[in-house]
Amino acid sequence: MKSSSAARVEKPPLAFMAPEEGFLGLTGKDAFMPEKAKAWVIPFGLEASVSYGSGTVAGPQAIIDASRQVELFDELFWKEAFRDYGVATMEAIKIAKKIPKALEQIDALVEETLLAGKFPLVLGGEHSITPGAIRPFIRRGQKITLLHFDAHADLRDGYDGEKHSHAAALRRCLDYDQVRLVSVGIRNISAGEIPFLEANRKRIEIFWGKDRGRWTAADVAKAVGGGAVYITFDLDGFDGSVMPATGTPEPGGLFWSDVMDIFDSVSALPGMNFVGADVVELAPVPGFHACDFLAARLAYRMLSYAMGLRPPAAK
Repeated sequence: MKSSSAARVEKPPLAFMAPEEGFLGLTGKDAFMPEKAKAWVIPFGLEASVSYGSGTVAGPQAIIDASRQVELFDELFWKEAFRDYGVATMEAIKIAKKIPKALEQIDALVEETLLAGKFPLVLGGEHSITPGAIRPFIRRGQKITLLHFDAHADLRDGYDGEKHSHAAALRRCLDYDQVRLVSVGIRNISAGEIPFLEANRKRIEIFWGKDRGRWTAADVAKAVGGGAVYITFDLDGFDGSVMPATGTPEPGGLFWSDVMDIFDSVSALPGMNFVGADVVELAPVPGFHACDFLAARLAYRMLSYAMGLRPPAAK
């Protein structure tokens, strides 16, 4: 296992989109400059190891484009939630073709976000980005729980000859001793992943899709348990009827209300500290906007919960 000794990578130049071009399409008095915004959105469309459908390279921009159609007033929080924290969106950078180098790039972008005192929300791209996105937290010696929504366990020790494959994303995160994993909605795991899962039961808890009627959002929250939490949300965690625009769909997935109940239960935990998040594996379908919009609305709602908002009494 690795410790928290991941070396810091070279500082990247940071550039930001104009607010009206960025996440939520904020204009005029609604716009936040980067120094005032408490959340920075990081588009990172890495696509290097997809193994079925492709298109994740276009995911971040599709989410940003769709977010401009998301209503800023959120009926759950009964306010224009973004006003409580503010959002700025980085310009997309040229991503290295080799995954290890790309992981250094996302590491550096998240590191600069944390140094600025901001919350990082990464928009992927394929799931292989997550081990790079959490490295800055590892360097800080934080014990961190990954709240992982997905159809796949992603516990392979590589796939198709690529150690850093999207199919190995959570295995690479667990290379670090201080990481534990709570996975939700899993309904695909290979025989080769089982020995690692069984050897790491103290660090991994899975809420299987097949058992959806037997566990509750409160059970997931209990497993998370508070502390530093990073949310990694692979959009194929949703049922394929809700989210067909992803490269590796699986039947039997989560629905919007399932996810919102989990967000609400976890965010209510005493001492909860959301430290970062990513939304990955959107493969946009031309002319079909529903999935892009769902991903954008998910990102907005996730960000609001992560920034400490709680629903008021029912309206």
